[in-house]
Amino acid sequence: MKRALIVVDVQHDFCEGGSLPVTGGIAVAGRISEHVERHRSDYDAVVATADWHVDPGEHWSSTPDFARSWPVHCKVGTQGAEFRPELDGALAHVGAVFRKGEHTAAYSGFEGSLELDDGSSISLERWLRERGVEAVDVVGLATDHCVRATALDAVHAGFRTRVLLELTAGVAPETTDSATTELAAAGVTLV
Repeated sequence: MKRALIVVDVQHDFCEGGSLPVTGGIAVAGRISEHVERHRSDYDAVVATADWHVDPGEHWSSTPDFARSWPVHCKVGTQGAEFRPELDGALAHVGAVFRKGEHTAAYSGFEGSLELDDGSSISLERWLRERGVEAVDVVGLATDHCVRATALDAVHAGFRTRVLLELTAGVAPETTDSATTELAAAGVTLV
């Protein structure tokens, strides 16, 4: 069975020092790189996702509720949208980056697309299916938001889905616990 690793949103703004930091984000970036370097042969593909906002409307707010609206983050052209340098070991093996949310909120990597050389784009699901991928491991930030959404979309699309919890970090214990309960109930394997 072909397996892919999906590295979710390990960007400056979601790590310590960013506009929407997840405690432990920088450490997760380093652990993901170590994992990829040690286990690259376990994967038929490695991909990454990235928040890539131009103007996502009400997703950004000067008075965010931290549930549906958030401070400005991952704005195209800023350092906040770039991947953390601690992820470089993993990025050396990434075959494609799927960007999401230019003009809307987007949590799942399956909402993203890869721009192709001919000007067209391809979705993450289609890209994986074209390579015969049947199973995915999901890692990255944040466990209770974009990792959760990506893993749920993966399992709903029919991929055997695992979340490698040691390679994720959540925003808050309560929402992370809720997310892992929801993931397990949906059929996602938590490792």
